[in-house]
Amino acid sequence: MSNIKPLGGKAYGSTPHLPGSRVGPGDHHCHEGQRVICEEKARDKHDRVIVTEKLDGSCVAVANVDGRIVALTRAGYAAITSPYPQHHYFAWWVEGRKDLFKGMLDPGEMLNGEWLVLAHGTRYELPHDPFVAFSMARDKKRLPWDAIVARCAMFEIVLPRVLSDGPPISVAAVKELITASGHGALDPVEGAVWRVESRGEFDFLAKWVSPEKADGKYLTDITGHPEVWHWRAAA
Repeated sequence: MSNIKPLGGKAYGSTPHLPGSRVGPGDHHCHEGQRVICEEKARDKHDRVIVTEKLDGSCVAVANVDGRIVALTRAGYAAITSPYPQHHYFAWWVEGRKDLFKGMLDPGEMLNGEWLVLAHGTRYELPHDPFVAFSMARDKKRLPWDAIVARCAMFEIVLPRVLSDGPPISVAAVKELITASGHGALDPVEGAVWRVESRGEFDFLAKWVSPEKADGKYLTDITGHPEVWHWRAAA
């Protein structure tokens, strides 16, 4: 069971980094043309750049697989089969909202988001549910931002704070917008995500992560101390 991927692959891929972003093993940068579109100059009047606060949790997904609502890890495995308790909590959280997600997601649709129950490199005093959606796909094709916003509003699913929506905006300008978090971060906000759309369709993503960010600095494997939980399923 733990080796089964209900979608046949990953639930979410990697996002390339803008210059100056902290990168880790296996990370890569976007190419220069994409950087220019994100930060400096749109290709034409049809480009739209949406920048959102980057959240620091575990990337997860909820999918409608042939009429079944399934909670998934980023790698695409059923969350309940994960060796990590935080993913079991996610599976239970989704199970408790199964009817909501059946109404929200048609077969072949998937909602991706950040699961913030456990502090990784950022602690939060969450003012909302621990799941924050940031992408949605139908038959593995990403839906445009406005469609995601409308669907999530209808079903009261939290979205990341929008920092800018319209023309390109530089990393330097975005840094000024994340001096305070829209999601109750008690540590500095780790960065931001640029989503570029053209003619109302998704085009590409890029992100900037603060060079000061230390991955997993609150995890037991690194600290030797108990985990810092923001939320538990029984709470």
